[in-house]
Amino acid sequence: MNNKKTLVLSAAAIALASWVGYSFYQAYQPKPIHLQGQIESQQYSISSKVAGRIDQVLVRKGDAVTKDQLIFTIHSPEIEAKLAQAKAGEKAADALAKEAEKGARSQQIQAAKDQWKKASAAEDLAEKTYLRVNNLYNDGVVAEQKRDEAHTQWQAAKYTQSAAFQMYQMAQEGVRDETKVAAAQKARMAAGAVAEVEAFAADTQVNSWFDGEVSQVLLQSGELAPQGFPVVTVVDRQDSWAVLNVREDWLKHFKKGATFNAYLPALDKNIEFTVTHIAVMGDFATWRSTDASQGFDLRTFEVEARPTKAEPELRMGMSVAVEL
Repeated sequence: MNNKKTLVLSAAAIALASWVGYSFYQAYQPKPIHLQGQIESQQYSISSKVAGRIDQVLVRKGDAVTKDQLIFTIHSPEIEAKLAQAKAGEKAADALAKEAEKGARSQQIQAAKDQWKKASAAEDLAEKTYLRVNNLYNDGVVAEQKRDEAHTQWQAAKYTQSAAFQMYQMAQEGVRDETKVAAAQKARMAAGAVAEVEAFAADTQVNSWFDGEVSQVLLQSGELAPQGFPVVTVVDRQDSWAVLNVREDWLKHFKKGATFNAYLPALDKNIEFTVTHIAVMGDFATWRSTDASQGFDLRTFEVEARPTKAEPELRMGMSVAVEL
């Protein structure tokens, strides 16, 4: 009986000693490091370069959208008015360019020719008149003053005939090449103005540039949308990653290209991630050292890691737990 008690006591003492030893062992073992981060996803803002009043918003939160799908429309009477003005200016510039290219009309050319013939006839008459007066002067019938007046009238008629002939040639040749080029370039400029306004008008029908899921609708029908203001936000769930804030003395566990396992409570499973980006955070995120002997503060780094394998169930904001 005493032997049994002795064995029981001995066993109890051994168990107690083992427990105390194990407790001391555990107490001096380094404690695991627990880090918590979250899932981020690529977000896109869908906006218009045209300011105006929202006409229709064709999506809601949670809707799946595809590239080139119509998202919202804008009503802008100002754009319609500018487009009408630009088209009118284009027609006027085209008409001037065609006029410059074709030159004067046949009636204008004929009128210039008739003016030249009229001036030629007047010159012939002035010349004959001068010759007659000059003969009379030589015979001593008229004064020298009369001969000089006839000569002046003849010379003036010659200049008038020359000017009329030059006008007739100009009408035949049409406008100068430089004028044609200038008119053509003005027509091109007017066409460019129309294209510019049409591009703005097209942006009143705003399509998605991406595949994704609508996360926010910031403006509704009837509200004014400033130029470039995001009306709808789309999240690409296929482009998601984990973000962790890591103290620099733990950064050795997160070298670029390294992999680690993380537990996601929302999915109740572990997922392997690969470190893709490391960047220091601002001074506001500095960890204050608790060990005065170190003599410096520890910085915090932002670590981004993407799933090693595609994980379609990831959602922005999910918690990520990592144990080192």
